[in-house]
Amino acid sequence: MARIVQKFGGTSVGDIARIQNVARRVKAEVDRGNQVAVVVSAMSGVTNQLVDYCNKIAPDVAPDYDQREYDAVVATGECVTSGLLAIALQQLGLQARSWAGWQIPIATDGAHGKARIASIDGAEIVRSMESGHVAVVAGFQGLGPDNRISTLGRGGSDTTAVALAAAVKADRCDIYTDVDGVYTTDPRIVSAARKLDKITYEEMLEMASLGAKVLQTRSVEMAMKHRVRVQVLSSFTDQPGTLVCDEEEIVEQELVSGVAYSRDEAKVTLVGVQDQPGVAAGIFGPLADANINVDMIVQNASSDGTTDLTFTTSRSELERAVKVVKENMKVPHRSISTDKAVAKVSVIGVGMRSHAGVAQTMFKALADKGINIHIISTSEIKVSVLISEEYTELAIRALHTAYGLDAAA
Repeated sequence: MARIVQKFGGTSVGDIARIQNVARRVKAEVDRGNQVAVVVSAMSGVTNQLVDYCNKIAPDVAPDYDQREYDAVVATGECVTSGLLAIALQQLGLQARSWAGWQIPIATDGAHGKARIASIDGAEIVRSMESGHVAVVAGFQGLGPDNRISTLGRGGSDTTAVALAAAVKADRCDIYTDVDGVYTTDPRIVSAARKLDKITYEEMLEMASLGAKVLQTRSVEMAMKHRVRVQVLSSFTDQPGTLVCDEEEIVEQELVSGVAYSRDEAKVTLVGVQDQPGVAAGIFGPLADANINVDMIVQNASSDGTTDLTFTTSRSELERAVKVVKENMKVPHRSISTDKAVAKVSVIGVGMRSHAGVAQTMFKALADKGINIHIISTSEIKVSVLISEEYTELAIRALHTAYGLDAAA
């Protein structure tokens, strides 16, 4: 007997027929003799509707109304789904009950609207599973230190599922979504993209943070921390999925496992900044204080004692980032320029640790296509470049082929 946590996203529970389909999938797992807990998202579109209600009730201050009440409203979407699925499971002859986040409880910090899980007491859920019940848990929510309902931010149900799997010591956490696994790149761009049988936590974390939408970044971080084996599957087919696991479980590791991209990029360049100690701290400190995430950074010093400093942030944060820089810039500079027409393309693979020449392959493949690189950023298992957005798809296809990732015809 295995202990399994299953998670179903908004499209998987999008209407009554799909909820009934989910119930049949849960029953199939129970019929295999396994103990099962299920985490569910709100039905697709419901959370957006609830957010819209909040905005309409307080249009003059939206979205700066009381975030505690916002959480009380938007958390109801998952509660509806969990109750409906429990009823559907009962209709199939299973013992099932729904659980809201506060009933378990899932304890979070007090950052309403974007709370982080502090702890989960899994004892009651374990007792429920061991007695033959299916526990249907509302994802995306918990209980803050103020004894108020909190929510984890968009995509938070993935994090709920992985955290619950860790708390109940599950053998595996199955994430059901509208794709059937993790691919070497976006199959909408590269028709020869391959589905991966297995991928390491580190690679999946890089892919999630670099634009791949299969799993929420925080859920992968938690899976890696607690060594929860995560399987990505489709709710609509019976095809095998992709297992996210320890590197030791993968017998033969690819040099590069995937190509990821993000169009949500904006570039900021400070031209002719006086080159002196403390300049970088004076720029990036206020940005951090304003909770503006900075990604790629490059600095070019000139012989005249000035430097050009370039960094990237998300497009949605561009105006705020420029405002913060201008308000806090304490040293002379000639100008500030911005560019939204850029994209980040990355190659990822734990095989890079033991192989030279990975970056050179990337640079040559892009050069052969006439694609200019604005910024380069590297880590132990990743090389990222910033390029003009118009070349995004061309770059992805070229790199996918250059690293031998194309599926055989």
